[in-house]
Amino acid sequence: MNNQGNGNPGRNPGISRRCLLQSGTTTAAVALAGGVSLPAAAQVSASTTAVKVSGRRKLGQLEVSSLGLGVQNTSRTYQTTIPSRPEMHRIIRTAYERGVTFFDAAEAYGPHEVERILGEAIAPFRDQVVITSKFGWDIDLETGERRPGLISQPTRIKQAVEGMLKRLKTDRIDLLYQHRVDPTVPIEDVAGAIKDLKAEGKVLHWGLSEMGLKTLRRAHAELPVTAVQNEYSMLWRGPEVEVIPLCEELGIGFVPWSPLGVGFLTGAIDAKTRFAQGDIRGIETRFSPENLPNNLALVDLVKSWAVRKQVTPAQIALGWLMAQKPWIVAIPGTTQMAHMLDNIGAAEVNFTPDEISELNKGLAAIQVQGVRLPPNVLAFSGVEAAEKT
Repeated sequence: MNNQGNGNPGRNPGISRRCLLQSGTTTAAVALAGGVSLPAAAQVSASTTAVKVSGRRKLGQLEVSSLGLGVQNTSRTYQTTIPSRPEMHRIIRTAYERGVTFFDAAEAYGPHEVERILGEAIAPFRDQVVITSKFGWDIDLETGERRPGLISQPTRIKQAVEGMLKRLKTDRIDLLYQHRVDPTVPIEDVAGAIKDLKAEGKVLHWGLSEMGLKTLRRAHAELPVTAVQNEYSMLWRGPEVEVIPLCEELGIGFVPWSPLGVGFLTGAIDAKTRFAQGDIRGIETRFSPENLPNNLALVDLVKSWAVRKQVTPAQIALGWLMAQKPWIVAIPGTTQMAHMLDNIGAAEVNFTPDEISELNKGLAAIQVQGVRLPPNVLAFSGVEAAEKT
């Protein structure tokens, strides 16, 4: 869930990300309204800029590029349109050419189809990149049919990995996450299955996503965890309270999904935005007509910093994340070339300690209204509640 831009087949890859949603204002000029105009330097099409990702970061003992690429929506955008497959290949390959070596997929994305797209795209340089996938949702191993519930029995994990290897056209998964905790399977049993897969060379590192603190401690004690992948952005700072401190204590890397707040922090959403049927943002109360006007104060803050630093809002949001910890690696996703190039430019955004302090004070003054997802979507919420009793 880390995509901030969507595209239809045939769409101009340089189109502004502010035109992406079914909004009452629709035009880029109106979507940027709010008293802030971007500087000319930030309006230059990213596709004409020779930007590259600089630097490397470590998730545990796994070294990756300082910024990654989430490929979740390469098979279907949030608005449910189907992107051009050749264009998705081109974006992934261009990202690699520009220094990105960390690509994030999952069995559930598609389902299955995103893994195929990624495997096709990286085939020429597979050994030069780090790829991830995830298991845990109840997805038919053959057809990819998504069924209700979670499933992490050791035998099923191993079967799921066999399918991943075929779809990704590889002999190993560099980083395998449990997508959501299965409350019916002890995490020690899950770790045991990963140990077996590591012994066979089919998995090199493992991680968890949206787990409880006790689960993370138990998992790490059984088999060292390389990375945690949770939602984290200026829009949702929940991990700062307990999860990120625990990762720091245990030496675990952190990978924020939805680092651009599902497009919100780029300025792609305004007070008149309404979402297409099937778009998950349509059921998040953070983006409801009642809450959007209040929450747009956050976007205005990001835009003001974009003007100040002579960059784009997306680069401010991603640069802020990178400044939090040296072992945080964001994985923004997109289906548009210009947005991918814009995102990786965030690696060049630098904040002084005083600037970060000032920005954080501004963020703290804005109370985001609404919740990120309803409990029926976040199946792991019951696990979290059980762990805290």
